[in-house]
Amino acid sequence: MVKIRLRRVGRKNAPFYRILVADSQSPRDGKFIEIIGQYAPRKAEGQLQVNEARANHWLDQGAQPTDTVRSLLRRAGVLRKRHEQRVGVERKSAAVPVSEKADEASA
Repeated sequence: MVKIRLRRVGRKNAPFYRILVADSQSPRDGKFIEIIGQYAPRKAEGQLQVNEARANHWLDQGAQPTDTVRSLLRRAGVLRKRHEQRVGVERKSAAVPVSEKADEASA
Protein backbone atom coordinates (compact mmCIF):
# COMPACT_ATOMS: atom_id res chain seq x y z
CA MET A 1 0.00 0.00 0.00
CA VAL A 2 1.19 3.50 -0.80
CA LYS A 3 1.13 6.08 2.00
CA ILE A 4 1.57 9.83 2.13
CA ARG A 5 3.60 10.50 5.25
CA LEU A 6 6.25 12.65 6.91
CA ARG A 7 10.00 12.18 6.83
CA ARG A 8 12.01 13.96 9.46
CA VAL A 9 15.07 15.97 8.43
CA GLY A 10 16.89 18.80 10.16
CA ARG A 11 19.12 18.92 13.17
CA LYS A 12 18.40 18.08 16.78
CA ASN A 13 15.70 20.27 18.38
CA ALA A 14 14.99 21.89 15.01
CA PRO A 15 12.65 19.49 13.19
CA PHE A 16 11.82 19.90 9.53
CA TYR A 17 9.59 17.46 7.72
CA ARG A 18 9.16 16.48 4.10
CA ILE A 19 5.75 15.29 2.96
CA LEU A 20 6.35 12.35 0.71
CA VAL A 21 4.79 9.36 -0.95
CA ALA A 22 6.27 6.02 0.06
CA ASP A 23 5.48 2.35 0.31
CA SER A 24 4.01 1.54 3.72
CA GLN A 25 6.66 -1.15 4.30
CA SER A 26 9.65 1.18 3.90
CA PRO A 27 11.19 2.81 7.02
CA ARG A 28 10.35 6.38 8.04
CA ASP A 29 13.57 7.87 6.68
CA GLY A 30 14.10 5.19 4.02
CA LYS A 31 13.20 4.72 0.39
CA PHE A 32 10.40 6.89 -1.03
CA ILE A 33 8.62 7.51 -4.33
CA GLU A 34 8.17 11.29 -4.49
CA ILE A 35 8.41 14.42 -2.34
CA ILE A 36 5.21 16.46 -2.58
CA GLY A 37 5.75 19.11 0.09
CA GLN A 38 7.46 20.28 3.25
CA TYR A 39 6.47 21.30 6.76
CA ALA A 40 8.50 23.38 9.21
CA PRO A 41 6.59 23.48 12.52
CA ARG A 42 8.94 25.96 14.19
CA LYS A 43 8.83 28.66 11.49
CA ALA A 44 6.15 31.33 11.67
CA GLU A 45 5.82 32.08 7.95
CA GLY A 46 5.76 29.65 5.07
CA GLN A 47 5.75 26.66 7.36
CA LEU A 48 3.61 24.47 5.10
CA GLN A 49 4.12 24.01 1.38
CA VAL A 50 2.30 21.34 -0.61
CA ASN A 51 2.32 20.65 -4.33
CA GLU A 52 -1.45 20.42 -4.68
CA ALA A 53 -1.44 18.85 -8.15
CA ARG A 54 0.86 16.00 -7.10
CA ALA A 55 -1.03 15.46 -3.83
CA ASN A 56 -4.29 15.15 -5.76
CA HIS A 57 -2.63 12.79 -8.23
CA TRP A 58 -1.51 10.42 -5.49
CA LEU A 59 -4.82 10.63 -3.65
CA ASP A 60 -6.57 9.75 -6.92
CA GLN A 61 -4.24 6.76 -7.28
CA GLY A 62 -5.36 5.51 -3.85
CA ALA A 63 -2.52 6.66 -1.60
CA GLN A 64 -3.60 6.86 2.04
CA PRO A 65 -2.38 9.85 4.07
CA THR A 66 -1.41 9.34 7.70
CA ASP A 67 -3.42 11.19 10.33
CA THR A 68 -0.84 13.97 10.65
CA VAL A 69 -0.51 14.43 6.90
CA ARG A 70 -4.30 14.44 6.56
CA SER A 71 -4.49 17.35 9.00
CA LEU A 72 -1.70 19.17 7.13
CA LEU A 73 -3.47 18.66 3.80
CA ARG A 74 -6.65 19.96 5.41
CA ARG A 75 -4.77 23.03 6.68
CA ALA A 76 -3.31 23.63 3.21
CA GLY A 77 -6.81 23.45 1.68
CA VAL A 78 -6.13 20.45 -0.54
CA LEU A 79 -8.84 18.23 0.93
CA ARG A 80 -11.43 21.01 0.90
CA LYS A 81 -10.91 21.67 -2.81
CA ARG A 82 -11.17 17.92 -3.54
CA HIS A 83 -14.39 17.74 -1.58
CA GLU A 84 -15.89 20.80 -3.27
CA GLN A 85 -15.05 19.44 -6.71
CA ARG A 86 -16.61 16.07 -5.94
CA VAL A 87 -19.75 17.31 -4.16
CA GLY A 88 -20.15 20.48 -6.24
CA VAL A 89 -20.64 18.50 -9.43
CA GLU A 90 -23.35 16.40 -7.78
CA ARG A 91 -25.12 19.46 -6.37
CA LYS A 92 -25.12 21.27 -9.71
CA SER A 93 -26.83 18.35 -11.41
CA ALA A 94 -29.50 18.14 -8.68
CA ALA A 95 -29.99 21.90 -8.30
CA VAL A 96 -33.40 23.30 -9.18
CA PRO A 97 -33.55 26.94 -10.31
CA VAL A 98 -35.70 29.18 -8.14
CA SER A 99 -37.83 31.77 -9.91
CA GLU A 100 -37.63 35.40 -8.84
CA LYS A 101 -41.43 35.62 -8.50
CA ALA A 102 -41.38 33.03 -5.69
CA ASP A 103 -38.78 35.09 -3.83
CA GLU A 104 -40.82 38.30 -4.16
CA ALA A 105 -44.04 36.62 -3.02
CA SER A 106 -42.46 35.20 0.11
CA ALA A 107 -40.83 38.53 1.05
